[in-house]
Amino acid sequence: MAVLTHARGRARRLPWTTAALATAVTALVLLPPVYLVARAASAGSGIEEALTDSAAVRALGRTLLLTATVTGSCVALAVPLAWITARTDVPLARLWSVLLVLPLAIPSFVGGFVMISAFGPGGMAQDLLEPLGVERLPSIYGFGGAWLVLSLLSYPYIYLQASAALSRMDGTLEEAARSLGKNGWTTFLHVHLPQLRPAVAAGGILIALYVLSEFGAVSMLHYDTLTPLIYIEYTTRFDRSTAAVLGLPLIALAALFVTVDGLTRGSARYHARGARGRQRRLALGGWRWPAFAFCGLVVLLGVGVPVGVILYWLVRGLRAGTDTGFVVEAIGNSARASALAAAVAALGALPIALLSARHRGWFSGLLEKLSYTGQALPAITIALALVFFTANYTTRFYQTLTVLVIAYAVRFLPEVLGATRTALLQVNPNGEEAARSLGAGPVRTFLRVTAPQMVPGVSAGMLLVFLSAVKELPITLLLSPIGFETLATDIWASTSEAFFTRAALPSLILLALSGGAVLLMLRRERLS
Repeated sequence: MAVLTHARGRARRLPWTTAALATAVTALVLLPPVYLVARAASAGSGIEEALTDSAAVRALGRTLLLTATVTGSCVALAVPLAWITARTDVPLARLWSVLLVLPLAIPSFVGGFVMISAFGPGGMAQDLLEPLGVERLPSIYGFGGAWLVLSLLSYPYIYLQASAALSRMDGTLEEAARSLGKNGWTTFLHVHLPQLRPAVAAGGILIALYVLSEFGAVSMLHYDTLTPLIYIEYTTRFDRSTAAVLGLPLIALAALFVTVDGLTRGSARYHARGARGRQRRLALGGWRWPAFAFCGLVVLLGVGVPVGVILYWLVRGLRAGTDTGFVVEAIGNSARASALAAAVAALGALPIALLSARHRGWFSGLLEKLSYTGQALPAITIALALVFFTANYTTRFYQTLTVLVIAYAVRFLPEVLGATRTALLQVNPNGEEAARSLGAGPVRTFLRVTAPQMVPGVSAGMLLVFLSAVKELPITLLLSPIGFETLATDIWASTSEAFFTRAALPSLILLALSGGAVLLMLRRERLS
């Protein structure tokens, strides 16, 4: 029996059953990158041909351009918003701090649908301006539309972390700067901004990975990045080898972003040496109302316009007698697949979390790090790997609900793994040891002592997986069984054919589900 060294210095035996289960889960998570590398290697000289093709080179350039510009725009948008709401006397600061997070509840393909239906040819804006003699608006397709949609929906990744960092910041540093004659702007640049670097970097890497794998909005807005190109190669040209080869740059870029983030964190210290000073909100004076208007404009564009557009098309569709019966089946399918994915992901995360929390060492640490691979991988590469594997080795599971659920679980495993590990760390091991000393076996001890205390944390992680799976589009398009329609695929199919009234109701339901989750997340954060 192998022995690991516990964090407190005691030697603890590694449970081989748990280790075997954790290794199996990690191997499943690693299947997509291994498949893509192996598939690309089998293409031989076709690798160079596929990667140097003019369409692929242009798509890669567009991917890099969109990733860089959206990330930069989100930083420029989120940092001032975080400072305004967290450290100034802007009116309704607490309300803005909630409303500014809500764009996280809007899937990118819903954002694309809103952009097209509002500002596209024959859209709402054109109908309103036509009596004024405006017959044609500038095109919203291409880079401009994709950049605007993704920027408005992604900035909360940085805003959340930056506002939290500003709220925890040591007030004595600001007081020292003020005592040296620094004004509010100079204090922000020289005191607040340097300490925001870790938060901005963490949020920025999430946005970069998100844009890198983006599929819905860029496809709707006809901005051909690598992800839509991979989808076309697989679904239209049925060329799996080329699709796999084109997935390699996405994996390489994702790995590069994560590596650069780790290398640039540095060893700077961001905590206070002594007791933290009390924070005081900066009086904006005459700038209060411009700051208020800035917050209102961002909320209007990021939340108000999408909700308003969806409600407009919903009312219009209901008046026209648009059939809504299909939504019931889509809700049922979405709920069933997402609930199963949440359960499978929680079960898969459990052995890895047990090793990481109770048997710390190089082996458990390695498995934990590798298990986060699914979060960094573009969703479409996970779908391609599972399509190949099931079509060649487990044909009875090909294009079944089982494979769809597994793909969701692989993709969103990190969301429940972190919650499960945290819940385990909060369980006092002394209670487990007492149960074992009274003759209870490891399984009984876990079920009677450990598991009940983990329920709140694991449930929160499962909720995140459920809501992420409900919104997932490329995996659902490639892996769902024939005739298995979900809210996401219904919205995609309807908007692809410009049936905006049909897309409105599932979009509104999806927004309600996601918005509820975001509000619950904010509430938990404030209570913790």
